[in-house]
Amino acid sequence: MAQIQLVDHLIGAESTVAVEAGRRLSERQVLELMLLPSAGNVARMLARWDAGSEEAFVRKMNAVAQDLGMVNTSYADASGIVPETVSTSEDQLKLARQVMRDPVFRSVVAEREAEVPGTPGPLGNTNTLLGQDGVVGVKTGSSSPAGGNLMWAATAPDRTGHDRLVLGVVLHQRMGGSAQQGLESVLDTSRALIQSVRRWVAGAEPATH
Repeated sequence: MAQIQLVDHLIGAESTVAVEAGRRLSERQVLELMLLPSAGNVARMLARWDAGSEEAFVRKMNAVAQDLGMVNTSYADASGIVPETVSTSEDQLKLARQVMRDPVFRSVVAEREAEVPGTPGPLGNTNTLLGQDGVVGVKTGSSSPAGGNLMWAATAPDRTGHDRLVLGVVLHQRMGGSAQQGLESVLDTSRALIQSVRRWVAGAEPATH
């Protein structure tokens, strides 16, 4: 099990989590810090741990995006907070299909909260749709310029009772408002969309999914 040393804590417009300098945590624990409360400072630390610098990690991100066919995506930072980082719902859906194949990633984003040593816990997941309407993930993101954004995953039983995994992406809700307003809006919009999709899957022929 790899160990990652936490070395800083930056405060700014992005969401962060206070961490103890010098504490060593497992990869999973650091992923929990980044994926549940959206800790941008941890995203940068992970980038430096993985690639030596955030700039090198961003180059890796863009290379993977190209490999996945995300032609309208350009990453400029590890946390996604800077205006130069841009993408589309179609591209993010391609990413969702890829990351949800990973069982560890799926298990982390399905957690409603996590206890991580050295942090003010428990740390709650910003995706408060978890556990409702079959929702099992994935990731929120919100800021005043970008509005509220959510990549979501939900199970939906078909007419035979077999669960299907449905993925979706909703972007740019309540742009120009506060980050909290954007987050609340995207959660409400996504909830209605998920409920509609689950009703459709329940009534559709299995072969059409």
